[in-house]
Amino acid sequence: MNPQEEKVEKIEKVEKVEKSDAEWLARLGHAAYRVLRHEDTERPYSSPLNGEHRPGTYVCAGCGQALFRSDAKFDAGCGWPSFSKALPGTFETKVDHLLLVPRVEYHCTRCGGHHGHVFQDGPEPTGLRYCNNGLALAFVPD
Repeated sequence: MNPQEEKVEKIEKVEKVEKSDAEWLARLGHAAYRVLRHEDTERPYSSPLNGEHRPGTYVCAGCGQALFRSDAKFDAGCGWPSFSKALPGTFETKVDHLLLVPRVEYHCTRCGGHHGHVFQDGPEPTGLRYCNNGLALAFVPD
């Protein structure tokens, strides 16, 4: 098993959300649909969530499942909202071989939506950086 995968929380049973492609497109709009359902990547520095600093919870834009708490967010300087720790049971991972270096991609356990990649260059104590597409998130303030 890849060391990045070992550090990612293991998955509990989650009630799945399933929709047709047409239903996902109608719910999400074109840009978020391409990210969440077709593993696209938004342009860096394009998400308003980069500048979000209030206390709250980041949820999946596809299904509303809580994913990250605001205290896990940090500025990684990469152009995408970044988090050092996900809430337990929120993501499934797989290795992505699209670039020269394999990366660990993560998807919402509830709806299967693609969120981004997790890297081992984050802050302590986890050492992880969940590099998340802003279009795949919604923010719920406390």
